[in-house]
Amino acid sequence: MSWSDTAAGWLDAAVTHRRQGRVGHDRRVSAMSAEERLARLTALRQVYADPALLAPGAFFQPAAPIAPDATRVRTARGPALDLCWPSTSVPFDPEVGEAYAAVASNRTAWARLFRAAERPGSIVVVVHGYGAGHVRLESVVWPVRRWLRAGVDVVLPALPFHARRGEPGRLLSPRFPAADVRFTHEGFRQAIHDLRCLIGWLRAEGHGPIAVAGMSLGGYTTALLATLDDDLARIALVIPLASLADFARDRGRLGDGPQVSALHEALEAVYAPSSPLARPPRISADRVRVVAARGDRITGVEQARRLAAHFGVEAELAPGSHLVQRLPWASLADWLDPRR
Repeated sequence: MSWSDTAAGWLDAAVTHRRQGRVGHDRRVSAMSAEERLARLTALRQVYADPALLAPGAFFQPAAPIAPDATRVRTARGPALDLCWPSTSVPFDPEVGEAYAAVASNRTAWARLFRAAERPGSIVVVVHGYGAGHVRLESVVWPVRRWLRAGVDVVLPALPFHARRGEPGRLLSPRFPAADVRFTHEGFRQAIHDLRCLIGWLRAEGHGPIAVAGMSLGGYTTALLATLDDDLARIALVIPLASLADFARDRGRLGDGPQVSALHEALEAVYAPSSPLARPPRISADRVRVVAARGDRITGVEQARRLAAHFGVEAELAPGSHLVQRLPWASLADWLDPRR
């Protein structure tokens, strides 16, 4: 690793340390003893570790037809449509579902659509990372202009509790993913449902073929989608998260005592229904690309490698870190062109 990658990694570490609303962070959970946490996970395991939940249609809802409200907007990347529609995701767990549905802004799904031409064409769906999703920034981070010049449409959806779906005061630390595994499951159920609804609408409008690219948490979500649906032209997983259990262990969230292994194993089992590692891929390896950053100290290279191995590909290593990105955007943009 070069000195520049190391320096970039320091920024990752500093920002992560300062961000109190990190993925899965909760002071109440941190205050629990290892025995209390293991007992809690054992109880949850009775519900979520059921292998039947991994069967098609058992945990994730199918797409429903949507008719989004569309508002024309002018942006630095050209004219666009802001789409919004009611999110009809139904909670799996009614007990946590009431708290999950309490945030009114999250009950509306939202996306920005850029069209390269008057008629709908091939399209890339871009899924953002944790604490992100603000379209002005996302349209700069991703090679939107390059895709549009090549005649490829682009759509930028917002994940649950992020960007326009978020809460005042929590825009940089959304409550999904959460320390409560049940709440996190509801977030992924809603994310997949809303993406499926959006993709179904895009197809009905004449868009296609469809590629999906995801970054960080969005990479995890994109990988999860690719273990559920087989009609995606290509996917790109960029500096992705692969395992929330690994993330918790590697961040020291599971402590450092002899029960770390047991906690990690239990957490992996409880997260299974929403894990991209729990089901086989539904698309072939030649349609998958995984890119990691050598200095990444947030998700880390090993997360990308684990996800790449699951999809049968090699993780590509790029310079930079999670936040200081020097990723091969031109190559990724061209490869993701769904027409290729």
